Amino acid sequence: MKATTLEAHADGRGNALLRFAAPQAFFPLAGKMIPWFAALAVVFAVGGLYVSFFVAPTDFQQGESYRVIFIHVPAAWMSMFLYVVMAAWAAFGLILNTRLSGMMASAIAPTGALFTFIALWTGALWGKPTWGTWWVWDARLTSELILLFLYLGFIALTTAIDDPRRAERAGAVLAIVGVINVPIIYFSVKWWNTLHQGASVSLTKAPSMAATMLAGMFLMALAAWMYSFAAALWRVRSIILERERDALWVRERGGGA
Repeated sequence: MKATTLEAHADGRGNALLRFAAPQAFFPLAGKMIPWFAALAVVFAVGGLYVSFFVAPTDFQQGESYRVIFIHVPAAWMSMFLYVVMAAWAAFGLILNTRLSGMMASAIAPTGALFTFIALWTGALWGKPTWGTWWVWDARLTSELILLFLYLGFIALTTAIDDPRRAERAGAVLAIVGVINVPIIYFSVKWWNTLHQGASVSLTKAPSMAATMLAGMFLMALAAWMYSFAAALWRVRSIILERERDALWVRERGGGA
């Protein structure tokens, strides 16, 4: 397969960063990073769950039911963040025509869909005791549900087209267009009159929760980040092996790590 412009530049100049735009170079690097991210995910998750469920005080209004937010909020954050990252990788692949970019977008999508589902599911668990119902067509909930459909649509579209390059281009268009939904999710509680409460953590305001609650929230968020990195890197290695299975370097590795 003829190298793309960016990959050819990397091979010719030996640039340390651009070199990893080639799947052959990125594959072993990803393999080295996965155990570290996986281990950090476990450490942060154990610490976060302990602080969230055993150290953080009981909320004076919602009681113990509020503790679901320690899973719900990080999952919601990751659902939006991963979609933006997925769309960015897809855009890089569309503009720069690099093979790895489309593979990374495909690798991120399932994890993003998982976190979106977790955010919706835990939101329903929180909504039942708080609002008295599992689901309302609230602006925040509805736009988050649309995000899940965007993830599933991206996955379905890219797997329905046999030619990987055509599939990546079609998926990139959908991913880029769908980015408009991310700010809608974030600002929905400000733009519309919704049942969903506003942000408890803001870059411009002091947090509206106790320090131990905030610590549990950020530990769980870090666990979600580390898990996402590990899962995406593991998945992209599988995609690379599938796409490059006829390449000499894959055969020399015996088709594995």
